[in-house]
Amino acid sequence: MRITRIFLSKVADLTKQYANLPESYIKRSMEQVGWRTPKGFPQYLRKEVKRKKFRFTTNRPWTYQFYQQNMPGVQRKKVFLEPIKEWVYFKGDRVEILVGKDKGKQGIVSQVIQERNWVIVEGLNCHLRAVGKSSDFPGMLVKSEAPLLVTDQVTLVDPSDMKPSAVEWRYTEAGDPVRVSLRTGRIIPMPRVAEETYDYKTSNTYLESAKDTTAEDISSITFKPSLQTFEMDIMKSLSIEEDRVPAKSYWY
Repeated sequence: MRITRIFLSKVADLTKQYANLPESYIKRSMEQVGWRTPKGFPQYLRKEVKRKKFRFTTNRPWTYQFYQQNMPGVQRKKVFLEPIKEWVYFKGDRVEILVGKDKGKQGIVSQVIQERNWVIVEGLNCHLRAVGKSSDFPGMLVKSEAPLLVTDQVTLVDPSDMKPSAVEWRYTEAGDPVRVSLRTGRIIPMPRVAEETYDYKTSNTYLESAKDTTAEDISSITFKPSLQTFEMDIMKSLSIEEDRVPAKSYWY
């Protein structure tokens, strides 16, 4: 029996990683507020009525196309998803298609839409769609790749023998998580393309800007966390001893 979810409101981790944008900016770009307590009335309780559930598509959540597909009043067909506990598909992986006219063919994942359990395989599962169609113009047919469900429409390919295999996450002796083929027991390495973000192809080619935190700044941080409050930390630095025991407090 499938556990279903109708629509989603949370942007997936892989999408935020690819965006390389602050999470606050993504939330602000998706925000649709219907009503909010006006400013200048401190006697009123601050409340707002805003959209909490969105329909995710192949468009990025911070784009105008995403806003057009989630405009207020637009009725869309319900979406049912099967929750995935551990995600194993990344951009650059080689997968084999299990359904459709391209069944049995292998290709490279070019895009991941984790919010819908989708992957887009480069050059496969294509369809024709009409663009620019109007009353006096027939439009143009454009070939585009349709998304595939990772639950039952694609499977990862083991690079050791180029055959499909089920995969699970395991840990190495050093404690690093790796994907392991259940059929051969071999490690499926992470593709280099998975490091690509909206700003750069790989982390080594990224050019730092003036507002970035450099590696030298991170190495010079001397703060060491401890089980002390801010006041206790200040008192310790000033050599002030406190013998009094604070009264116990209870929270319900």
